[in-house]
Amino acid sequence: MMDKLVVINDTTLRDGEQMAGVAFTSDERLAIASILSAAGVPELEVGIPAMGDEEQEEIRAIVGLGLTARPIAWCRMRDDDLQGAIATGVPMVNLSISVSDQQITHKLERDRAWVLAEIERMVKKARDAGLDVAVGGEDSSRADPDFLLRVIEVAERAGARRFRFADTLGILDPFTTHDAFLRLRRATAMELEIHAHDDLGLATANSLAAIRGGATHVNTTVNGLGERAGNAPLEEVVVALRHLYGRPTGVAASDLKSISSLVAGASGRPVPVNKSIVGEGIFTHESGIHVHGLLRDPANYQALDPKELGRQHRLVLGKHSGLAAVFWAYGELGISIEEKQARVVLSRIRTFAATTKRSPGTEELLDLYRETRSFGVSACQ
Repeated sequence: MMDKLVVINDTTLRDGEQMAGVAFTSDERLAIASILSAAGVPELEVGIPAMGDEEQEEIRAIVGLGLTARPIAWCRMRDDDLQGAIATGVPMVNLSISVSDQQITHKLERDRAWVLAEIERMVKKARDAGLDVAVGGEDSSRADPDFLLRVIEVAERAGARRFRFADTLGILDPFTTHDAFLRLRRATAMELEIHAHDDLGLATANSLAAIRGGATHVNTTVNGLGERAGNAPLEEVVVALRHLYGRPTGVAASDLKSISSLVAGASGRPVPVNKSIVGEGIFTHESGIHVHGLLRDPANYQALDPKELGRQHRLVLGKHSGLAAVFWAYGELGISIEEKQARVVLSRIRTFAATTKRSPGTEELLDLYRETRSFGVSACQ
């Protein structure tokens, strides 16, 4: 069971684009869909047909690419939404409906019986149209657990293949998530999908917990884009599943950085330098203790091999550097430097870094070398 493929259903083009201020052009949407599919992402939630003709045309264009990834449309549990999805040519729809009493009463102004009846009616209608169906349980994390079981029972009987458990407000923790999915898995043979939001910074952890509890599918977005604090980041989920649990996703880890860069540019949301998996600085080292250890054996301070992600370690000089880094840096320049001179250079590097808020470049290192030669006998090699 634990080596079974976890299916990634990436929703960058739907929930990711719902992040305030984010809007992809048609060409950007096609490029994002293509690069995700090429990397091995098997499912893509590509848009909301109910948004209108332009959105439907863009969904049709993605469908027309003939990608390996399956395109899925997101719909409310409504007839007009479903008709819009049918018009785009997608093979599968996510039919979403509120399942918490809070939203059933105060958003839909309906009751539980109406929700169950609509699920049964709309799932059958979508299936009659030849579509695969996932029932999206909006606000599942605040729903009555017993009512969720009824929702799943009705959805499965009507022909749905999947239930999406949406932590719409991002209120779950991994322990609660794990227990919830254990309960759902005992009740159904349907595919179960986790849709986690990151309001408490737990979207990735909750997604992993759901998989441990029996989920088969995970919703992700590139760089964690999405409503409010965003969704579970594709890059984190893929790499964590592989490293922590040996669970494959079929997604090429070496492609994650380029995917991240493309989406960052298209979304106008830059990736923080220390962002896990795809940040520019995650394999950059300055601390003297770490650099010394890495130079002796990368395994001393390496839990994740950068080569797996198509990256490499980068050592920089700064306020926290030690002598080992100075010797290494000048060695990279083909210069042998003695310890007495290296100590003077190190002192000046620390001052430089504190003043300029950056590491010295090649020319600045050469200047420091020339300025401090009187402190030691050195030779160029």
